[in-house]
Amino acid sequence: VDDLAEVDYSLNSLPAVLQPFIDLDLKGMVVPAGNYTGSPYMAAPFTIPDQSDSMLYLAFSEYFFQTSSFAYYTAGAFNMTIAEETCSYFNISTEIFGSIIPEVAKYSVTPYPVMLKLMAAEIPIISLERDSFTVDIQGSLEVLAVLPDSTTQPLFTTNIAANTSISLNIFDQKLMGSLCLNRLQFSLAHSNVGFFEISLLENILSYILQTEVIPSANAKLSKGFPLP
Repeated sequence: VDDLAEVDYSLNSLPAVLQPFIDLDLKGMVVPAGNYTGSPYMAAPFTIPDQSDSMLYLAFSEYFFQTSSFAYYTAGAFNMTIAEETCSYFNISTEIFGSIIPEVAKYSVTPYPVMLKLMAAEIPIISLERDSFTVDIQGSLEVLAVLPDSTTQPLFTTNIAANTSISLNIFDQKLMGSLCLNRLQFSLAHSNVGFFEISLLENILSYILQTEVIPSANAKLSKGFPLP
């Protein structure tokens, strides 16, 4: 698929050759590239509805997307660093956070650039729906000040619970997706600047995730999964 994951489309059994159709039972498992140690999921059997108005029907079970989630989580693909030089829309700094949270302004009087470290805390949970699936992600967002000597000073860390939807389509023999953020919840996990109400930061953190993380994820999803 890419340098992080591989997909196994090997046959689970011999092809079933019947008069109206040929039935192929493929494994459809995504594994971390070069680092496969076994999947935590079990594939459940399923059948394709009996239809005959197309030459080819291709069905993916929840197992395919669960193993994809596991493979990319194992490879660290759900972790992301947002820094001043990579932020597309505005320069994030302690001054911006300090204008919203007085505790940050008191802690960091001199304005410094800010680095955000987004990390997944566990394997994202996949729920398959018609033509799409939802992904529930539990993670954390660490906010750090970048000092003149390039070292970092942690300011605070928030817990994040994100609910997203990925719509699916097939193009150029690839399964492609488009990510949409449905819901975000934040809670303060740790603070070096003192306690503050995390609700004060929800708008700016949501904006950063919408403008930086979602486009980055969609750029990767647009490359698609090769089909058998």
